[in-house]
Amino acid sequence: MSKSKGNVIYPDELVERYGLDSVRYFLLREMPITQDAIFSPESFVERYNFDLCNDLSNLLNRTVSMVNKYFEGRIPTYNGTPNDVDKELEEICTKQIDTFEEKIENYEIANSLQEIWTLISRTNKYIDETMPWVLAKEESKEKLMSVMYHLIENLRKIAILIKPFMNDTAENILRQIGVKDKKLMTWDSLKQYDKLNEIKVIEKGEPIFMRLNTEEEVEFIKNLMKK
Repeated sequence: MSKSKGNVIYPDELVERYGLDSVRYFLLREMPITQDAIFSPESFVERYNFDLCNDLSNLLNRTVSMVNKYFEGRIPTYNGTPNDVDKELEEICTKQIDTFEEKIENYEIANSLQEIWTLISRTNKYIDETMPWVLAKEESKEKLMSVMYHLIENLRKIAILIKPFMNDTAENILRQIGVKDKKLMTWDSLKQYDKLNEIKVIEKGEPIFMRLNTEEEVEFIKNLMKK
């Protein structure tokens, strides 16, 4: 970008329309701190729709909805790993946290965020693998309890991991899944997997990011760059 080319865009204009966390996420994810980077309206809208809306927001919304549907909003207590993929999910989660810590210690911000989104994607895949709607029909209560617990637990960990970059989003996730105990919001609690007790999610999930109309928003941002 340069003023002479007339393609400058000011972050506060994006923040006003899309929110601080989404703009901060895009800049940290797309722009390495050690070199120049490219900004385009298309890439911004794509990151917003796919990473924030499809991956993160939908994961939260689906999980809160299922906990309400199957357990009247109350998160089941930890009952081990009765599903074939439960143990694998726990191990992957721990591994991703370790990798994230390595990246962040080396100031690899973009790569650190990538590790968080790898965990988000794996948690979404876990829903498809366990198919809670089928477990509910089969009355496989123990397995269904485990799925809901693992989903909420991973969302708690995801919220803690993204908090340094997206504070409002992290707080919103924790509020929706009913985590109020400060001890369950600390970095030291990331490696724990069985501490959630007597927690209730909100009665109706609230999308933290709403899908954008790609053509309209790309055009809007292009117009901002022409001012």
